[in-house]
Amino acid sequence: MKIIQFLVRVNRGGVRIPEYVQRIDRSPIRMTTNRKLALLMGRFTAEDAVRSIQNSRCNPELVSVTSTRKLTVRECTL
Repeated sequence: MKIIQFLVRVNRGGVRIPEYVQRIDRSPIRMTTNRKLALLMGRFTAEDAVRSIQNSRCNPELVSVTSTRKLTVRECTL
């Protein structure tokens, strides 16, 4: 079964390397430039992260990622 999850990619004005959301449990949200360390999340969580970091200097966007991993019991109940 293929699962669609999301990354939040942030492009800042003068920086050429895009940053990705690494952690959202603290304020401010922690960012990384390594896509492999980016947090894979569901659509609603990703949209909340986009809303919380959106301002005039950064442009966050959702990036969909398809994975073929098995669901855990916790994810099935959400």
